[in-house]
Order: sequence, then structure tokens, then C-alpha cells
Amino acid sequence: MSDIDLAFAHPEARAEASAGAAMRDRISLRDHVVEADIGAFQQERGHKQRLRFNVVVEVRPVTEPLEDDVDRILSYDRITEAIAAELAAERLNLLETLAERVAERILAEPAAMRVFIRIEKLDIGPYALGVEIVRSRAERPVQRTGEEGLEAVHPLVVFLDNATVRAADLSARLDALQAEGLPLILTVGPPDLPRPVTGHKPTQRRIDLLAMEQNAWALAARDARCVVVATRTEIDWAIKRGQSVVWAPSKLVLDAVDGPKGSDPVGLALWLAETMSAAALVVHGEVAVPAGSRVPVRRA
Repeated sequence: MSDIDLAFAHPEARAEASAGAAMRDRISLRDHVVEADIGAFQQERGHKQRLRFNVVVEVRPVTEPLEDDVDRILSYDRITEAIAAELAAERLNLLETLAERVAERILAEPAAMRVFIRIEKLDIGPYALGVEIVRSRAERPVQRTGEEGLEAVHPLVVFLDNATVRAADLSARLDALQAEGLPLILTVGPPDLPRPVTGHKPTQRRIDLLAMEQNAWALAARDARCVVVATRTEIDWAIKRGQSVVWAPSKLVLDAVDGPKGSDPVGLALWLAETMSAAALVVHGEVAVPAGSRVPVRRA
């Protein structure tokens, strides 16, 4: 399908087209129509209008026997209940707000990994007006228990160039970053050493990622606070405890369904910052930063 065809296709088609090599199971809700009082304009207030929902949820494959038990799957009822609960919570002006809240509620389900949501107004005119969003579990910020219950934690992602990794005042620089009071996720590029050139993009990408991991271990050797981690679980565990870690990128990057396609180290750091809902990406060194970031970027 072309990009234009895909933009107006059912979310199920978009999910299938954008999936990576690690395919996931999907469940879908098509043409679910409800009435709601929603809208930012005065003429929309106090009058219910029809909303049409189309939802696709990518779920973890079931690894144990189902035994025909509905409690072992993500039931379709959980999708319709999420829609009903958000519509009942309060009157909203924007479909965008409603879509975000429904997505967040669905992604709270343990089996849900990514959700495609399209919501359309059917009574505005002789057409349908709507919004469509895609959200993944990875984009939800880490939460930890605070004084008022669960609270989101937004870490600071930091890219260190090789000059900074080797700098005599590395520990002082890390002290300054930690003084901001946020958990630190440190990222690095490959070391300034020759590495194999294969002329084959998939294998070259793995070599480049492994070179970054070698440099991560070199950084860890310079400061005891720099613990190398590879999985989202390890990162989440450290963030909840306010710890500093160094990211070994291979596993998260290669496993991501809709992750980065290249191996530019600053681009990977930016992707991680967006994935972790970071407070900011701090960049050390004279390196190019990709445009269009969804998180603040500042240079050290």
C-alpha cells in the first residue's frame, strides 16, 4: 500500500504494515458507535453526537495453553469498557484527548503492547471527521510509588561523546548531572577504533551496536555509578530507584517493533529519550542532533 492508502486504511492494516520481524497477535474492534456529549464549539454542548471507534491492539502472544478460558486473553470487552469509562469520566472538548486517555487505559492491560485508535464524529456534516493515534507501552513513563500514590518518573538521558568518556573530570560532570535530581540514563557511541566493515546493512548495524556496547563497558570502568543495562526491565528498575545506568542498545533496538532503523548513536539516544518519556536529552560534544524531537534537547 502507498503511504496515502495506508493513512486512510483501517488501523488493522496500519498495524500490519508497520510491524517488524517480531510479529504480534492483534485483536480489533471495528465500527463501534456510541453517543457522547463532546466538542469544543458552543453548538456541540448539551447535544449528544455519534462517535465511531476503530481500535486495533497488538498483544503479547499467549505462551501457555488457552484452555478456552477468557481470563487468559485480553477480552474485547476491555476495549469497549475503556471507551465507556473515559466517556463517563468527564465531558471533553477534543477527540485527541479522548483518544489519548483510551489508549492509556488499554495499555494498562498487561497483555497490550501497542494500540491503534481512530475516533470519528459522524454528525458534523455529510462526512466523518476524526483523529487517529498510535501509542505503545514503551512510550508510557515509568511509575513509582510516591506520597500521593503512583507518580510518573521522567529520567534524564545523556549522550557522552568519546572526549567526555575519556575526560579527567568525568566524575565531576556526572555529579553535576545527578545534582538535577533525576535518574540518569547515559548513552555513548562507538569507540574511536577501527571496526569491521561488511558492506551488508543488517550485519553492519549489529557490529555498530556492539561497538557502542563495548564503549558502554569502558565508561562503566571509569565510574562505579555507571552500571551497564540492556533491557527495559533493568532500566525501569534503576529509574524507580533513582540510579544511574549506561545503556547497551542492541537488545532494545533490535527487538523494537517500530524502533529506529539506523545506528546513529545520537539518533538512538533521542529515540530512547522519547521511548522513556525523558525530561530531556543532554548532548555532550559537537555532534549533530536529528530534528523533530518530541523531548527537549540541550547541549552540555
